[in-house]
Amino acid sequence: MIVAIDGPAGSGKTTAAKMLAKRLGFFFLDTGATYRVLTYAALENNTNLESEEELADLAAGLDLKIDDNKIYLKSIDISKEIRKPRIDKNISKVVSFIKVRKVMNSLQREEASGKNSVVEGRDITTVVFPDAEFKFYLDAAQKIRVERRVQQLLKEGEVVDSGEVEVDLVKRDEADKNRKIGSLKLTEEARYIDTTNLLIPEVVEKLFNIVKSKK
Repeated sequence: MIVAIDGPAGSGKTTAAKMLAKRLGFFFLDTGATYRVLTYAALENNTNLESEEELADLAAGLDLKIDDNKIYLKSIDISKEIRKPRIDKNISKVVSFIKVRKVMNSLQREEASGKNSVVEGRDITTVVFPDAEFKFYLDAAQKIRVERRVQQLLKEGEVVDSGEVEVDLVKRDEADKNRKIGSLKLTEEARYIDTTNLLIPEVVEKLFNIVKSKK
């Protein structure tokens, strides 16, 4: 069974999806994290971020492992590294190429293959798992999403400029919604949940009750 969750940055989908997966006893896959790993690898290897071919080749050989909600690249835990601002500033370039997304989509399907999974990202309900049994779209007001991202970075010990965070978030929103393939969009099949005035546990409760009632 696949529970697919889409939504923009700061909507709370990653934390909610992770908690939902734990509650259901499902495998959790943050597809955005896989693109963050690719961005991290590209920066570390001085890969040309303007080259679709170089990035697609790098993606095809990505030695990625997900275990107990931790992300490993070549057996090294980079879970914290991929959440740093330098990744935020460069990921939009990496995810914009069609060839790269096709390679990464295959990798994401392989990770969730044969498992009961909660999968979250931006094109999960539309491209990666269009036949998912459950589809959700989480959203929140831009101001709230910026505040959440700022708090997340502060918690991780980063020096934060809220203005820069908002610029990066808006830039990411525009790129996600206007992408030629795998764009972020709300479909008729997906249930829309506004998390602006909800705590994460409340969001999880909503998702859990829907899944359990229809399961």
